[in-house]
Amino acid sequence: MSDTISSSTPITQSQDAFQTLAPGLLLAAAVSILGTWLAPHMPSALPLPAMVLALVIGMALNGSAQHPLFKPGTRFCVKTLLRWAVALLGLRVAFGDIIDLGPAVAALVVFSMITTLGSALALARLFGQTPMFATLAGAATAVCGASATLATSTVVPPYAEKERDIAFVVVGVNLLATAAMLLYPLIGYMVGLDDQAIGVLLGATIHDVAQVVGAGYAISDEAGAAAVVVKLSRVFLLLPIVLFIGWAFVRTQGRQGKAKVPMPIFAFVFLALCIVNSITSEIPALLPIYEPIKVMFVGLSTWGLLLAIAALGLETSFRSFMVLGWKHVATLIGTALVILFIVAFGLVLIG
Repeated sequence: MSDTISSSTPITQSQDAFQTLAPGLLLAAAVSILGTWLAPHMPSALPLPAMVLALVIGMALNGSAQHPLFKPGTRFCVKTLLRWAVALLGLRVAFGDIIDLGPAVAALVVFSMITTLGSALALARLFGQTPMFATLAGAATAVCGASATLATSTVVPPYAEKERDIAFVVVGVNLLATAAMLLYPLIGYMVGLDDQAIGVLLGATIHDVAQVVGAGYAISDEAGAAAVVVKLSRVFLLLPIVLFIGWAFVRTQGRQGKAKVPMPIFAFVFLALCIVNSITSEIPALLPIYEPIKVMFVGLSTWGLLLAIAALGLETSFRSFMVLGWKHVATLIGTALVILFIVAFGLVLIG
């Protein structure tokens, strides 16, 4: 009797759980480390970040990763670790920065994001694609690229091609963001915007934070600061967008009795951390204590997202990409053009 009890203690159960998850976690970690090491060695003509490299390397190892030994760990990364990595993104956002945008720019950013999501659904319907893919593509373009894709995937209902579509959107938005770094500043100058307005354009339209920072500060400090503030305001709006998408799918599928109400606890943790970051940033006496903690948790968020995207790659084969046609590409590019046109036109009107 005592042997039976002792064998099922919480410590033993934790050890068993770790041993089950360890192979997949270690494989995803190895892929992430390799992607991180390769990123600074990429040629200037193809500056792929660690996240995309980890995804591609993982896809190359998909055949080996199908062994049942790795499955629990990679599933844990994609399902559980991902949510908490997204939650920690809240530490990057402060409400004061969003208020500083001013009502006109804030309204333009919100309007462009909503319209972009709507355009993704319209394009997908035109091309005969699923609303689930449209939601992934629209959120990636409207909010914050790969991070938004991963966050949105947690409330999108399961469907046959889900992992493939997530991987496609992550790669696609990164390539578009890299092209935007080079093209969007030129477009801003062509329509007569000053440095600050171009920064707003970059922050409101480019997919990922890294490319926003690179494009903005390559122009000037003023453009870079404006770009980062606008971009972080889009990151903050990740919370209501994820909640709305989850509710919309529940409402749509509820009539068929298939829907489950999502409980995105990570989204509320994201909001709580935004509040903590906003309050603490305004108290100088706390900054020497708070900043090292913030840096540590932001780093954990980055690595959590990296492990999740590496695990996603390990679960996705290149063969599944081969069946994708021009319609997937057209939907993604179409949403990028929509948000670019709306923001550029709006900034010209605002003057």
